[in-house]
Order: sequence, then structure tokens, then C-alpha cells
Amino acid sequence: MPLTLPLDSGAKDASVRRTLLNLSLAVTKSKRIVVVTGAGISCSCGIPDFRSQGGLYNLVKQKHPDVVLKGRDLFDASLFRNPVSTSVFYSFIAGLKQAIDDASPSPTHRFIKTLDAKGRLLRSYTQNIDGLEERAGLLGSSSQEAKAPSPSKAKGKAKAKLKIKDVRNVQLHGDIHRVRCTVCSADYPCSTSYLEMFSQGFPPDCPDCTARSQARVARSARALRIGTLRPAIVLYDEPHPLGDEIGQIQAADVRKGPDLVIIMGTSLKVHGLKKLVKEFAKVAHARKGPKTPGVVIFVNKTSPGSEWDGVIDYHVEGDTDSWTEKVIADWKKHKPADWEHQTTLVEGLSPFRISNGVFGAIKSHKENVSPKQATEPSRPLSTPPASPAKRRGSMSHYSDIESSPSKRRGAAGKTASRMTDEERRPLFASEVANTLTPMKVDREPVYKTPAKKGKTSTTWFGSPMHVDGEGADAVARERKRFRKSFSDLFGNVSPMKVDRHGVVEGGLPHPVPRFLPRYRGGQR
Repeated sequence: MPLTLPLDSGAKDASVRRTLLNLSLAVTKSKRIVVVTGAGISCSCGIPDFRSQGGLYNLVKQKHPDVVLKGRDLFDASLFRNPVSTSVFYSFIAGLKQAIDDASPSPTHRFIKTLDAKGRLLRSYTQNIDGLEERAGLLGSSSQEAKAPSPSKAKGKAKAKLKIKDVRNVQLHGDIHRVRCTVCSADYPCSTSYLEMFSQGFPPDCPDCTARSQARVARSARALRIGTLRPAIVLYDEPHPLGDEIGQIQAADVRKGPDLVIIMGTSLKVHGLKKLVKEFAKVAHARKGPKTPGVVIFVNKTSPGSEWDGVIDYHVEGDTDSWTEKVIADWKKHKPADWEHQTTLVEGLSPFRISNGVFGAIKSHKENVSPKQATEPSRPLSTPPASPAKRRGSMSHYSDIESSPSKRRGAAGKTASRMTDEERRPLFASEVANTLTPMKVDREPVYKTPAKKGKTSTTWFGSPMHVDGEGADAVARERKRFRKSFSDLFGNVSPMKVDRHGVVEGGLPHPVPRFLPRYRGGQR
């Protein structure tokens, strides 16, 4: 059975006062709070609830005793079967819409927004159709900003896709600030012209249906049925237009696991809401531990029924605004750090900064330098090299201008040690070769001209080279050294002879060394 805590007697009874304080601290400790609200949180805004003595049900019954037997009948989907009840419904909704437009969010609405701003709200679920949660700063599921219509379809009739991650307040019963067509389900804001027709008891025609019908008549086609606009609220025995998306949101919140459930301003009479609350309460109780409260708090003037035994842990008997203001006061008193606003310090304008929660001075980037180096002006930062697409055609990525800063610094250091063309020497030249006289090389076609008298001829990669001067002796020595090394490796190679029977004599000695390539089947 839920523990009842009278909010008015909290100042007199020490045990009640201590328990209320523990509930306030439980709110501050929780990280995933689910809030379920009803019409009771908007009573202080001048909007009546449904089931109280001065609620909407009794108000409808007093104004139209010959039309409805119970006030609930005016919010049933079957009212559209009777033209009289439909007219009364439109006029009544028009008056309610005008009262809602004059209202402003209550402290309870601002409390829910505070939970969201502090990062402690998992989601808010409301039965209200007034949209005051959105005025307080919570994005509602019926808001146009929470929907992403398909661009391929016509405007107004496009199937809205709900942005589940952006929705902070789920409107279980729709929004009175919007209207939708009874035929094509096109969604529009409730403008002043629509509200004037509702106050007279007549629904306006759907602009989307009218435009399509007129287009068909213009091309000599049959006219289409034109629907009427009605308030975009969900009545009894009527499916929710966003039922699938709301089911996905609820399933996602159950998987995340709320650690605290707060129910405010509702009598918990609707079947769908009962199921939702019991599912969240079960998950919250399962997460109860040293760091998670895992409790269900019910804040309302009337106590819950016996069916909520074991589901609701605490019943705060009183006004929702008074309880939320007490929670905020206890929060600020016991955890003032959560309400401090940290000023951001701009680096360069202040000699201090905050790093990992520690306030300290900013160290200079020039440490352990001589006075001369400290007074030298710093080189301006170089701009990054342009991309290849934006680089000019005359520039190169490896040039001194377009290259990276590290390459430019390296190029600047190497400028003084660059060699001239006269000082350059081939990398493969030995000290002996550098002392020789320059060689003259004459290239001729392969085996076209034999070596002349007094010159040494050698073939290198199929081209004969005629060398003059002292370099001829060096070339001869290299030829001799190469032949000697080849002979040591393969031995004396005799000429290869092939007789008429295909017998091969001579050639390379066997076996062939392993490092020589073997050819098998045309592949190496």
C-alpha cells in the first residue's frame, strides 16, 4: 500500500518532513526520471481538469443537459455520428482553446523543464492537450518541429516521421493547437479562421482535399470527397495517429531503464495510461540499489486506488506546484553545486583557466629561454598548403611555398650547403676514377663498327663502348676482374654443341646454382 504523505502537515510532523526530504534527494540522485502528468498540473493555469467537481465533464453536462448524459460522452469518438453532438463538441473545443491560449506554464511545467536541463529527465508523458509543456521548452511529439515529412509527397498529406530522439514530451492524447482532416489526415495549425468556424459549431473544409478535387474537375474528371477539419486530439475509443512511434519511444525508454517514476495530476483511470505506468514502475523497482532510488512517487490531491498497491511507493497528498517548488528548494539547499553557473574563460584574455575542474594559471609556452630569445618576435604561423584542386598549375606540392612547414624549414637549412654543378660527382665514382682523365664515350649501334686500333671495345647491355685515354686500362681491369669472378662461380664454360640426335655437350656445369632462375613451363 502506498505511504501517504500530507504535504500541508509536513512542517509539523518530523517523520513526514524527513520522508519528504528523502524524496527530494532521490530526485537529485536520479539520472533517468520518467514523468507522467495529467490535467491536474494545469489547474493553476486556469485550465479545468476533467473529473473534479468543477472539471470539464460536469461543465459540459451543465451546459448541454439535453445533448449528453455524461460529460465523458462529449469526448468519445462516437459523437461524430450525431450532427448535434458534433456541433456542441466544436463549440466547446473552441472555448477551451481560447482559455488555453491565455494560460502560461505552471511551476510544475517549469520543474519538468528543469529536470531536462539538468540531464535527469529520461522522458515526459502527458495526457494534456494544452501544449504548455512545449511553451516551457519541451519539444512535444505533436509539434511540427518533431516531424520530418517525406519530400516526395504533397505538403500537408505527407506521412510524418517522428524524430524519436528529439522528442522530450510525449503527448498521449494529441494537441489542441493543431487540426487534421477526417478523410486524408492532413495536418495543419489551428488558425484564427478555423477557430471562428469551430465556435459557430461548423467544421472548416480541408484545403488539401479541396485543391485535389478542383484539379480533377478542371480536367473534366470526377470530383473527390472533401473532408472536414477537426481538432487533432485523441478521443475515447479512437486510435492515436502516432501510435506506432509512441510505442517505439516507450519501448526505448523501458530498455534504458528509469530509476525514478513521478506521476502528477492524474487519477490514473485511462486503461492505456495504467499499462504504461505499471511497466515503468516494474523496471524502476528492478533497478533499486544503493545509488538508484528505484521508487514511484504519486503526487495528487486524491489517493490512488487499491489496484496500485505494490506499484506506487509514496503518495504525496497535495498540490503539484507546492511539491515541485519544495523539491527545487531542497535541491538548491543540499546540492548547491548543481545550480552554479561556470563562467567560461577565454584563453589569451585571461591568465587563468580551468582544467579537469582545477582552477590554475596558464603556463607560458616559452620556458627556460635566454632573454635574447624571449625578446625575439615569434614567426607567424604559416598557412596550411592548399589542396591539389585549388593549387595553381605553376606550383608544386614539393615546392618551397606550397610544401608543409617542416619541409620548408628543412629546405631553408639546406640552402647554404648546396653544391654547385661543377662540384657534383657521380655517386658511384671511386677515388681512383676521380683521378683519371675524362672518358669519351661514343655510342654506336650494336656490332656495327668493330673496335679501332689502339682502343678497347666492350659491350655493355648490348651497346659497344669505345673508351679513350687512361680510362681504357681501368675498363680492362674491371673486365678481367668480372671474368675471374664469373669463372670462380661457374668454372670453365665450354662451348655448347648439339649433335643431330639432340645431345647437348658443354654449356654451364651441373647442377645449376640455386640462385639462378629456373624456367618451367614458361613460368619462372
